[in-house]
Formats: sequence, structure tokens, C-alpha cells
Amino acid sequence: MAWNEPGGSGNKDPWGGGRKDDQGPPDLDEVLKKMQDKLGGLFGGKGGGRSGGGGRTSIGIGFIALIAITVWALSGIYIVDEGRQGVVLRLGAFDRITEPGPHWYPRFIEKVEVVDVEQVRSVNMGTVSSEALMLTQDENIVDLQFAVQYKVKDAKEYLFNVREPDTTLRQATETAMREIVGKNEMDFVIKDGRVQVATRTRDLMQQILDGYNTGLVVTNLNMQDAQPPEQVQHAFNDAIKAREDKERLVNEAEAYSNDILPRARGKAARMGQEASAYRDETIAKAQGEAQRFTKVLAEYNKAPKVTRERLYLDAMESVLSNANKVMIDVKKGNSLMYLPLDRLGQRQTAPLDMMDLEKLKQSVDSAVPSPQDASGLRDRLRSREVR
Repeated sequence: MAWNEPGGSGNKDPWGGGRKDDQGPPDLDEVLKKMQDKLGGLFGGKGGGRSGGGGRTSIGIGFIALIAITVWALSGIYIVDEGRQGVVLRLGAFDRITEPGPHWYPRFIEKVEVVDVEQVRSVNMGTVSSEALMLTQDENIVDLQFAVQYKVKDAKEYLFNVREPDTTLRQATETAMREIVGKNEMDFVIKDGRVQVATRTRDLMQQILDGYNTGLVVTNLNMQDAQPPEQVQHAFNDAIKAREDKERLVNEAEAYSNDILPRARGKAARMGQEASAYRDETIAKAQGEAQRFTKVLAEYNKAPKVTRERLYLDAMESVLSNANKVMIDVKKGNSLMYLPLDRLGQRQTAPLDMMDLEKLKQSVDSAVPSPQDASGLRDRLRSREVR
């Protein structure tokens, strides 16, 4: 049965006080007094008069306030780790930057956001087709994959200037890469210009991020892969192989040229030196012959007959020293007889038979002149000398 149901009996007042008049409302002052007494009892009091209960209540409230202030003060202590910065907000507005170490702030009035400014963050681009496929200047498509590493350089700008700075960096990276790739040809992007493309993209990215005041700095951009789309990969590989074969043949031709040209130059130089030496030798011989002729002429003027005979004998000696046949003019015989000295001077590998010996004897007999022929030959030589 509820305390206020009709027909109830006794003191069923929930406030603990008895009433004589069950029909009237409870006394509010009396209810407050009872509540104060109960609170005072909680802090060591037993309840009592109005004045005693009020003093105990004041002491309890002060103690509670002291504990609350202590807890509030201790909750405002915070420590910023090394490599981080604390961004303090006062009533929601930026107030200051705190460096690593212990700090304090009034809770509920200020708020602290800790940002790691030394951590190197990374993002990979080109993992999906919408990011990887890019158009080059020569209207070809390349498939790129690259990684970006960056750090926070300004904690205030990182927190307040851009809603999502990491997403902004990803979009700035794609924008910069598409612009740089669109200004270069496919071969340059895929082969020789990877480093240049990465460097230019990083610089352009930093300009975009600084323009938005994102508080980020790009530390490195590495192009991990650059190739044509999968649909034309086979044809592109054939083109690369043909280009490599061309370069190999050109290198071989250059190597052959580098080998043959020095030899040709050396041979030409040697022939030039030989020609110069031959020229000098010929000139020296001519000069020597001229000097010798001049000296012979002087001797000829002194003794013409002796000099003429000497020249004749020298000429005959020079001519006959190289002859392997002796010509003999035989009187009253054959018009021309000779001795086969070339055969006589050769070594015989087999013994001569009787027929060969007989032929050799006949040749010698026919070649040797008779005494009359020899006397006639001497007379003719003398007559020629007199003439």
C-alpha cells in the first residue's frame, strides 16, 4: 500500500517527520533542516541545532572544495615527450606551443594537443589504377608507383589550417606528379629521367603544401616503378630490346672504330716516315754520287787513259760478278759459246752417269778456245784498246 493511499494509518511521511494534519503539505523549512543535519552527520556531526549543523556543513563543503581543487590542479599536469610539441588551446583558441618536458595547464579552461614533429611518415601512391596511370607529353600512358616520406614542421599549421593535412598531401602528390609527367616524354620518365622526375615532383609538392600552409615538409620522394600499362607491356619490351640491340651494335662499331683508326693512323705515320727516310736516303746517295763523279772527273782530267781503264774494269767487275754464265767468242767456231757455270756450281744430289760426264767433257772442250783462237782474241782486244 502506498504511503499516500486513502485509509492508511500512522506516520507514513517519506521525509521522516510526523504530522498531525495528514491533509496539509510538509513544512519546507523543516525538510531542509533535516537534510542539513544528515549531511553534517556524514562529516562527523551527530545532528543538532541549527547553528551547530551549519558550521559542520561549512567545514564539509570546504573540505570537498579543497579536494576538488587539488584533483583539478593535479589533472592539469602533462609531459611532452622528446620529438613532440604541445599545442595549447585556451577557450578553443590557439595560445602557445610547449616544448618537450613537464608542463601545467588549467583544465576546462585550456586544452593541449600533442603533435609528433620528428616522426617520418610515409604514403604509397599508385596502388590503384586511378592514381597509377598518367599521361605523358607524347600522348603515351605510364604506370607509376612511388612513395612519399614527410614530417610535420609546424604543429600549429598542421592542426588548424587544413582539416585533413595527410589527405591534402596525398592529393598534392598526385597533382604534382601528373603535372611533371605530362611535361615529359615516356622514354624520359621510364628510363633516364626517373631521378629528375622525382626531384621536380618533390619541389612542386612542397610549393603546393606551403601554399595551403599545411605545416608539412616532404623529406623524400622515391619512384619505385615506372612502366607502360600491362596491355602494351609485351610490345614495349620488344621496343626496348630493339633499342638495346641498336645501342649494342653502335657500341661494337665504336669499339671497332677505336681499334682500327689508331692502327691506320699508325700505319700512315710509319709510311710517311719511311717515305721521308727513303727521300733522305735517295738525296744522300745522289749527293754522294755527284761528289764521287766530281772527284773522278778531277782524276780523269789528270790521267784520262788510266781513269778510263779503271772505270772499264770496275764496270766489268760489277756486271760479271752477278753473271752465272761465261760468254766466249770463238774464232772459226760457233757464233756463241758459253760455259754452264750455274750448273757446275750446283750440288749434285745423285752421281753423274757416263753419258752426263761425256756431255760435260764435250761442252768444256768446245768452250775452251784453241791456241790460234786465243791469239786472235788477244790481238782484237789490243786493237780495241789502241782505238
